[in-house]
Amino acid sequence: MKTRLFIRILGLLVLFSLVCVCSGCVQREEKRDRQKIIEEMVVDYGNYGSEADDRIASLLKELRSADPDAADRWNRIMALWKTTNTALTVNENVLPGGLPDTDELCFVVLGFQLNPDGSMRDELIARLTVALRCAEQYPNALIICTGGGTAAEDETATEAGRMADWLIENGVEPERVIVEDKSITTAQNAIYTYDILTERYPQVTQLAVVSSDYHIATGTLLFEAEAILRAEKAGKETMHVVSNAAWKAPSGRLSTMFQAGALIELSGDVETAFDIYYETYDIHELPPLH
Repeated sequence: MKTRLFIRILGLLVLFSLVCVCSGCVQREEKRDRQKIIEEMVVDYGNYGSEADDRIASLLKELRSADPDAADRWNRIMALWKTTNTALTVNENVLPGGLPDTDELCFVVLGFQLNPDGSMRDELIARLTVALRCAEQYPNALIICTGGGTAAEDETATEAGRMADWLIENGVEPERVIVEDKSITTAQNAIYTYDILTERYPQVTQLAVVSSDYHIATGTLLFEAEAILRAEKAGKETMHVVSNAAWKAPSGRLSTMFQAGALIELSGDVETAFDIYYETYDIHELPPLH
């Protein structure tokens, strides 16, 4: 009798142990990858805006349990996203006064698709005209031209190359002009610009974005977000976007979902980013807000 009871108790203990182990396995499986949490959060805001605030708070909490440092960075990026779209001052044609007139300041001139023959479109020339005014305002600041090859009939032409030539031809000293000619998206503008500045121009600590007015918020968001993601620790960025100057375009708009795609590209998921750019991303894959 005692032997049977012992065997029965032993069996129950083994069964209980298996249940506990399996339960732990389920919990580990349910703890999601941080990239999925980030993408869900970004797409929620891109699609729903402030209606998604509660969901975003919940996702940030989930991210904190998976990666506290990433949670700190993305909390700052999400707050930045809201303010750039709702409270950012866009300066028309010129920069405000009071910025440092030294090579600590760098103007980031965002490119625009070239004509098929490699010549610049009117909108890009208009952006450069604003950049030239800025260069005259702050004659000791650096200028980085950004944009890769977008001319269908001329593989040798790049946006940044054409932009740099125009600025130099119009009186800007060549030593002030920096060329970033590999990017094809605004997110890549930020990534490759930071590569160049951190490696070759470590004195640069302040950036001013120059573009069309509808593009300023997106440019500011992405360049500041890239600084946050690159910082050794959250809150210890080496560069900041401090101002902007814009050409007032007669039309043009970038949606929050486009911005979501760009932030996802900065996070490292290029495939999903391009699904969003080309509007092939299925928002219905995510759970509904309510």
